[in-house]
Order: sequence, then C-alpha cells, then structure tokens
Amino acid sequence: MPDARLSPRERLVLTAIIDLYIATGEPVASQAVARLFGDREGLSSATLRNVMAALGEAGLLEQPHTSAGRVPTAAAFRYYVEQIMQPGRAALAAYASGAAPGSVELPLSEARRGQIEESYTGVASTHEYLERTSHVLALISSGLGVALASSTAGQVLEHIHFSRLSTGRVLAVLVTQAGAVQDRVLALDHQLTPVELETAGSYLNENFRGWPIERIRAEVKRRMEMEREAYRELLASVEELCRKGALAGSESGATIFVEGIANLISAEQDRERLRQMLLALEAKERLVELLNAYVDGHRQEVRVVVGLDDTSPAMQDLVLIGAPARLGGGNLGTVAVIAPTRIQYQEMIQAVSYIARLSERILDVPAA
Repeated sequence: MPDARLSPRERLVLTAIIDLYIATGEPVASQAVARLFGDREGLSSATLRNVMAALGEAGLLEQPHTSAGRVPTAAAFRYYVEQIMQPGRAALAAYASGAAPGSVELPLSEARRGQIEESYTGVASTHEYLERTSHVLALISSGLGVALASSTAGQVLEHIHFSRLSTGRVLAVLVTQAGAVQDRVLALDHQLTPVELETAGSYLNENFRGWPIERIRAEVKRRMEMEREAYRELLASVEELCRKGALAGSESGATIFVEGIANLISAEQDRERLRQMLLALEAKERLVELLNAYVDGHRQEVRVVVGLDDTSPAMQDLVLIGAPARLGGGNLGTVAVIAPTRIQYQEMIQAVSYIARLSERILDVPAA
C-alpha cells in the first residue's frame, strides 16, 4: 500500500478525489477539489495541481485523455478501501467536510436495512436464501450479485437417504445439522438393490450422525480394511456410495446464483472490453474459483479485492466485495458483489456484511 509514502495533505486530496469520482463518474479537476475544500488548508487550485501531479507520479491517479481531470487507479481504490476498513487511520482525512466522505465508518441506514430485510420475505430454506441474495445484492449495488453454496467442508452430518432411480443411478439426499439440504445423482459401477441402499443409509446415520462430513469417507475406508470379512459386503456398498460423491464437496458441481449482468453491460462503454468481461463472468467455474480464492469461509469478515486482473485481464476494472454466510455454526456459503471500481464502497461493504449475518435470523437455525 502507498500509505507510508503519502503526506497527510496527499492522503486528504486523494480521498477527496476518489469520493468525487465515485459520485460523478467523471475525471476530477483541481478546481472541483478546491471547491470541496473552500478556504481550508490553503489548498488553492495551483497547490492542488501540484499535489495531484505527485499522486500521479506515485501511480495513484491517471489522466485518461487531454483534459485536466484525473481518475483514481486500482492502487488508489485499494488505499481507499484500507481507510474504510481501518477507520482509525482514515481519520487523517477528516478535514474535507467536517468528516471527509468515506473516512468515517457509518452504520447501514435504517432504510437500507429495511429494504434488505423486506426482500427476504417468505425465504425458508438455504437455497432460497442464496438465490434471493444474488438478486438483492445486484439490486442495491448496480453490479453483479453472486451467492455460492458452500461445500461440505466444515459441515456435520444429520441424516442421509438413498433412493434408486434406475440401473446404476442413485439419488443421495444429505441433510446437515445446520439445516442445509443437498441432493445429487450418483452413477454407480455396481447395481445396488433398494435393501442395500436402505442398509447403507442406516449404517451411515447410526454410526456417523454428528460427524464432520469430510471425515466420514476416510473412516469408512479405514473400517473396511479392519472389519472382519462378514462385514465387508455392507461396507463395500457404503464405500462405493461415498466414493461416487454422496458425501463429496460441491466444488465440481457447485451451486452458484448470479444476477445483475445487465448492470455491468450498462456501465461499460468499451464494447470489446465488455465482451471479454462477460466471457470471463459467464464461466461459472471461474466465479467459483474466484470466491473460493478470496473469501475465507472460516473467518467472519468482509473481503474487498480491487482489480481482478489476476483472474482475468478483462476484470481489471472490477471490485469484489464478499463475505461468508453462517448457519448453525457452520459455513452456509459465500455472498458477494462484483462491480465496477466506482462503487459506493462503505455502503456495499456494510450491506454485504449485514446480509451475510442475516442468514442465521432468516432461517432461524440455532448455533450448534
């Protein structure tokens, strides 16, 4: 981060420029910054031009064309986000208007909280919560709303049931102690009868209820190697069901809800860059990888990533704001906004955090 290299005046001016750019979407001229500060700090247009030139040399501002205006770079937005996430340090920018825009953390407005909560009316399952979340985040951010169901990592088995669909195909319905319900169709190498499927389900439920799901498959394999021969036939059926994905994580067929592509289309004027960006976002596997790489499901905090060009060059002007949603002490999934860097950061950070915490109350599942 550039923070250590910036003087208090440079930090103050940079924050003001970013606020003006977010508000208007236009390159910011020194006269506009001077009007914001008025007579305070002796920041004339000439002084401001010198400060802005220094910020440009530091890689924090760029001049898109021959006008006098400047726009913040990705590095500038990263600095800005750091100030929001660390409000004690952000107080350095408090001169601009009593308390500089973006420099002091404000609670999510009552109106916005009411709008969010009303949007979840009638939601009664994890699937509905995640699906509705993608819609809500797209609506309030004017960007892309994304909600990803978690894998089984960290989840605890409550019950599993197997049903025969056809030759070699079995439906597995898995219920976790957090209340999440997952189902998948398994393609088996060997035909299992309804009695064998019922026996396998009973064995898993009786022996592994309350176990972390990621541990069960390894334990079944271990017991197969240790149990006497008479027991191997049952365990072989159980092991095959587990091996074929009855207790597997969801990365390979992840459930992900995405809404708001139209918001990005209206915001991007460069048609070729828009085409490349949409190609990157339409690959849902890429979105799953993106969320899993940047948002830690074990830490209840918002993650902000400015400039996603490490994922795809076409996404360099986008920002990710994401957080894990919890349910019954476990990880329900990830909720996130992907939007242009000119976004209302403070409100979106707080909205994503609020929605992520709302899952416990909406679904009314007590913590484990």
